[in-house]
Formats: sequence, C-alpha cells, structure tokens
Amino acid sequence: MAKLNYVEGDYSEALSTYARVGLDDLALTAVPPYRLRMVAEAYATKGLCLEKLPISSSTSNLHVDREQDVITCYEKAGDIALLYLQEIERVTLTNIQNRSPKPGPAPHDQELGFFLETGLQRAHVLYFKNGIDVHEDQQNLTRGVGRFRELLRAVETRTTQNLRMTIARQLAEILLRGMCEQSYWNPLEDPPCQSPLDDPLRKGANTKTYTLTRKARVYSGENIFCPQENTEEALLLLLISESMANRDAVLSRIPEHRSDRLISLQSASVVYDLLTIALGRRGQYEMLSECLERAMKFAFEEFHLWYQFALSLMAAGKSARAVKVLRECIRLKPDDATIPLLAAKLCMGSLHWLEEAEKFAKTVVDAGEKTSEFKAKGYLALGLAYSLQATDASLRGMQEVLQRKALLAFQRAHSLSPTDHQAAFYLALQLAISRQIPEALGYVRQALQLQGDDVNSLHLLALLLSAQKHYHDALNIIDMALSEYPENFILLFSKVKLESLCRGPDEALLTCKHMLQIWKSCYNLTNPSDSGRGSSLLDRTIADRRQLNTITLPDFSDPETVSDSSSSSSLSRTESPLHLFVSSHLHSHPKPDTFVWPPAAQSFSDPGPRQEHSLCNSPDVYFHGFPSLFSVSSVHATSVAASRVEQALSEVASSLQSSAPKQGPLHPWMTLAQIWLHAAEVYIGIGKPAEATACTQEAANLFPMSHNVLYMRGQVAELRGNLEEALRWYEEALSISPTHVKSMQRLALILHQLGRYSLAEKILRDAVQVNSTAHEVWNGLGEVLQAQGNDAAATECFLTALELEASSPAVPFTIIPRVL
Repeated sequence: MAKLNYVEGDYSEALSTYARVGLDDLALTAVPPYRLRMVAEAYATKGLCLEKLPISSSTSNLHVDREQDVITCYEKAGDIALLYLQEIERVTLTNIQNRSPKPGPAPHDQELGFFLETGLQRAHVLYFKNGIDVHEDQQNLTRGVGRFRELLRAVETRTTQNLRMTIARQLAEILLRGMCEQSYWNPLEDPPCQSPLDDPLRKGANTKTYTLTRKARVYSGENIFCPQENTEEALLLLLISESMANRDAVLSRIPEHRSDRLISLQSASVVYDLLTIALGRRGQYEMLSECLERAMKFAFEEFHLWYQFALSLMAAGKSARAVKVLRECIRLKPDDATIPLLAAKLCMGSLHWLEEAEKFAKTVVDAGEKTSEFKAKGYLALGLAYSLQATDASLRGMQEVLQRKALLAFQRAHSLSPTDHQAAFYLALQLAISRQIPEALGYVRQALQLQGDDVNSLHLLALLLSAQKHYHDALNIIDMALSEYPENFILLFSKVKLESLCRGPDEALLTCKHMLQIWKSCYNLTNPSDSGRGSSLLDRTIADRRQLNTITLPDFSDPETVSDSSSSSSLSRTESPLHLFVSSHLHSHPKPDTFVWPPAAQSFSDPGPRQEHSLCNSPDVYFHGFPSLFSVSSVHATSVAASRVEQALSEVASSLQSSAPKQGPLHPWMTLAQIWLHAAEVYIGIGKPAEATACTQEAANLFPMSHNVLYMRGQVAELRGNLEEALRWYEEALSISPTHVKSMQRLALILHQLGRYSLAEKILRDAVQVNSTAHEVWNGLGEVLQAQGNDAAATECFLTALELEASSPAVPFTIIPRVL
C-alpha cells in the first residue's frame, strides 16, 4: 500500500503507513527471503518519500536532520538488500543441489528492480552531493568512502557483479580526485571520529546511527591484503574493475548487440582513463602500457584507446611499438596533424628512423587547408629530418643537398610562423652548421626576442660568438644561461671549453669539480661505488675543498696504484644502480615539471619538448646532444649503432669484473663519464698525464668500451710519447665507431709521423667525407700531401683549413639537441 501511495505521489500517506506498520521494529531473523526484500524496498520507498516532501521550516538543523533520516533509510535498504541477495542465492543453489545429484543449469541473475537498486546506490550519492558547506565536505567524504567500502566488502553475488564494478570505479575516482594522503585511512581501520574540517558541534557523525539485527556476510580472513594509501587502494580497485570489464566485454559486431557493446566500451574506457591517472602519477608507464594493451580487445576503430596506448608506449620507452600504434591512430583520424608530428618526433629521437620521420612530416605539409595551423610545425619537422640526414650522409655532395633542403624547410616554417621562436632558432642553427655565421646571428637574435630565456637559443648565441673568436662574450652568455639553468650539463661542458680558452685550466677544472657536485646532488646517490658503478675518487674529489688541479690524483699507469685503486673501488652490485633513485620517486608525487623515469627504463629515452631544461630532470635532452655514448662531434647513424655496441661491450667487460651485471638507466652514468673525460682533456692540455689517466680511468670504470674513453687513452699515450700505444688505442676506438673524426685525425697524425703517408691520406680523406667542416682534418691532410710533395693540393687544403678555422666554434654546433 505504501509503495502504491508513493507511485501516486501521496508521500505523506506512504510515510504514515510505514509509521503504523512499525517499519523499524520488523524482524529480520528467521524470515523467508521475500520478507527481506519487502523490508528493503520499504526503507528505499521511505527514503524516496522523505526526499520528495518539502521541509516545513527553513531551520538549518531541521534540514540536516531530514538529510540524515533520508541517508539512514537508504543505508538500511542497501544493507538489507545485500542480505536478501545473499540469501536468495544460497537458497537457489541449495534447491538445485537437492533436486539432482548432477550439476544443474546455472541460476539466472536475480533482478534488482528500481527500489533495491536505489537503496544500494543512493546513500553514497547523497553523501557527496550534500557536501556544499565547507564544514561538511570532509565529513561527507569520510562517510561516503566508508559506505563504498561496506558495499565492496560484502560477499559477492551474481546479481551484484555489475554493481560492484561501478562502485569500485566510483570509489577509485573519489580516492584519486577528492582525498589527500593526510586524510586517508585504510579499510580495516575505523574512520576518523573528527576531522579538522568537521563541525565541532556534530561529534561522532562519522559513525552509524543505527544497528540491524542481521547483517550481510562480509569477506574476512587472516591474510587479506589491505592497502595503506589512497593511490594504492585506487589502483587495486581499478585493476579489479578492469578485470571485470574484460570478463564481461561485449565484442560481437552484429547490429543487435550494438547498444550493449557501446555500454561495455564506455565502462571500460572510464576504467582505463582512471588507470592512466593513477599509474601516470607514479611514473608506472610500463604497467600502464600493459593494461592498455589488454584494452585492445575493445579498441576496434576506437581512436581514444589507440591513442592512449601509443602515449603510454612512448612514456615507457617503447618507441618502435609506439610508432606502429600511431600509424593506426593516423588511419583512424587522418585530419589530426598532431599525430604524425608525434610520430616524427619519435622517429627523429632514439629510433633514428629519419626517412620515416621525413614521411610523417610530409604528411602534415601535404595535408592541405585542413591542418593549415600545423603546417609550420610540419615544415619544422621536415627541416629537422633533412638536417639530421645531412649529418648522417657520408658523401659531401649528399650532405650539401640535404642541408639546402633543411634550410629551405626552416625558412618556410619561419615565414609561416614568424612568432615561433623554434622556427627562428632552428633556422639559425642550420645556418650555423652551414657556417653562415652572420646570418645565423641575426636569426638567433630573433629567436631570443621571441623567447628570451630559451636555453638552446642562448647556447647557440654563445657558440656563434665563439666562432667569431669572441670567447669572453661567449662565456658571459653561458654564465647568464647557467644562472637560469644551473644544472644544464650541456652548458657546463661548453663552459669548460671556453674557460680553457680564455680563463685558463684552473677555472675549467673548478667547473669540472662543480659538475661533479651537481651530478651527485641531482641523482641522489651517496656513492657511485655503492650503486655498482664508478669508484671512490668521486667522493674524494668532492670532499676535498681544494681546486681540482691541486688535488693529487692516483697515477693509473703505476701497477701498484692500479691494484690499490681497484681494491678501493671494488663495486657492490647487489642493487640496481638507480634502484633507490627510481623507488624514491615512486613513493612521492612527482612535480608536474619533473620527469620520472619508469622502473624498466630503456637505455635510450624518447625525446620531448621540455619546459624545464635542467639535465637532472630531462636526461633525454643531454642524450640527444650526444647520441652516441657521450659523443660531442657526431650524430651519425653509425654513431647511434656504435653507442649500442659500446653498451653491449661495456656490459661484457664489466661482467668480467663483477658477479652481477650493471643495471638501471644509463643517462646519469653517461653524464658522469663525460664529466671525467672533460677533466681529462683539460689535464692533457696542461701536460699532466697522471691526472688525465686517473680521470680517464674513472670514465672507463663506467663504460670501458666507449670509443671516447679509448680515444682519451690514446691522447694520454701521445702525451707520454708512446706513439705505438696511442696508435693501438685509436684503432680500437675506430673499431667501435668508424666515423669518430677525432680518432681518425689523431691516427692519421701518428701515421704521418711514422712515415706512412698513403694510409694517413686515406684516413684523412675519409674523415673529410664524414665531416667536411673539421679544420684540423683539412690541416692534417695538407701536411700529409705536403710531405708527399703535392704542394698545390696541400696549399688548397691549408687555405680550406684557415677558412674553416675562422668560423669554428669552441664546441661543435651539433652539440645542441635537434628535437621536435
């Protein structure tokens, strides 16, 4: 009768009927299941009636009391509904088992109906809906989360499976968006009785105001997992929801199932979006990509899931797979120019698929008016692809053709978007690489007028000034840039070179020591030897307050010193080198501008635009400045291949010295090795072979098969006057990286001194084909030709060397990253 009154809109009569019946006094024990359903529906109906009736007085206390009565009715309805569903399933299964010894058909799902579903879902909705007053927000959040957990802890029935997935997803969303770590309590604890935001006059409001004589069964046991923080609980709920969504997925493509399939897809998409938020906060991109890979069963012709999958693969360092997935995204959404630009960015990064990058860029350029606002970016990507291909080209003619194409593409990008500082910057960089220094200066000044704090533009300006031999001005620009980006190692490396030229080796060595201090503070490692790489010399150098040139370093040419040093630097490799660094970030929320490496980071990280150019936070910027292992002069495809050979050989060499292989991301160790090599180069410049050997040995401890380390060993051997040993080191360096121009030039110089002119000429001509702007190579070629009596050709080489030296920067222009 009361339900009929509700349907007819006579809410007062319905409430009067429940008052006469004595709804709160009805027994719940020893009653058949249908009685439980009647009582549950009665409480739900009573709650609906109370919501519909207006409050006679505007007093706030009466309003709060009415809300509490409504929520209590819904909570009772939900609790009794769970009890009813458990009982009806138990009775159904018992009847089936008693009817026949053989397994019978699976029982049909019990229909919830409007009133039972309202009782199960309405209470927590009201908790979050009523949190309008700031003093009520925390209180309602606490009660709503508690209600969610009560429903989820109840023993599951077939009828509540879909409801459980919905509730788990909603609770995960609340935990991710509405609860901080300080207000979190785990599910096995009682909720906080009072929060600082609670109304002090409403004590104990977070506890239930009613008790039932019979309760639904809940899961219990000794070894039940209990999350300890909000992100952990949210992730657990979302993984459960994902499992249920995959289990109940509707994959049939027939028209009759279209609506069910869309509902299934929408439900799964919400779960995966929340998983992206939860795992992205912790930098767990590897796990996220695995989850989204499971979502591909839903993803036929669904752009959103494909695009999310591609982005997760990018963040996890799986660039090759990401490009393949982005191809599918381009097919699904051909008018979106950002997708091929993203694919081009990946191809120009660690993959070094420059022809593929060119194709993606041309897709944007040739798209027509549909993507006209991205055409400038398309020409920028095309110019970068041509520029990198020109650097890779082994023939001078091909280099010149590709450089002209790159220049035209950058000019087109700049004309289409004159306010884009990147277009002006890359046009200036390409002009600088082509040694058109005055024109490059004009465009880099334009870039700085558009973006005055761009680190790459400032760096290029400094290198252009150094190419005009204004070393002091260049150093002032570097110092100004370092005031904004004090942890940018690329700037610091250039500073070391410039200081060696205009302030002397003492200042350069002081900067090297400063870089060691920055490296140690950035990567949060107490001692590299504790992490499986390096030696104790780093701590000794940093701890000593004297300048680096006054510290006595061990001479590794002395066998006794070698044995002492190797014993002192015996490496403990029980942990991954950056395990503590990565795990510390996994247990704290990263800042928005902080790049967090995934636990299973690849050796090569994807490039990306960075607002923060600190190399502590963006290792890929440094890496793409030195595509091979700390190569400062070449970005050839052979150098990329060489870096992988170096990595493999270095791991083999290190495994011969320890029981556990080196693990963890290579970026910090590449940076550290480069610092030691710069210090060694300064020591070589002032004629101190012992100290140079010590620094080179530190780099060798990290990457024993790096061609740069082998080249530096050859430099030290030359300084000691041991030409045969130097010859062997240069040959070994070239066996790792056949296009390393510095090794080729020094090897040819030794061959010249040994009277082997023909071989020296062959090597120098090969070096000119690799890098036609290296004035040292042209000068060496002129000396070899002069020694052979070919004075006319030698004079031409000397003139070329003089012309190139007049526009040669302190460090190569290619040290600046070329990324989209």
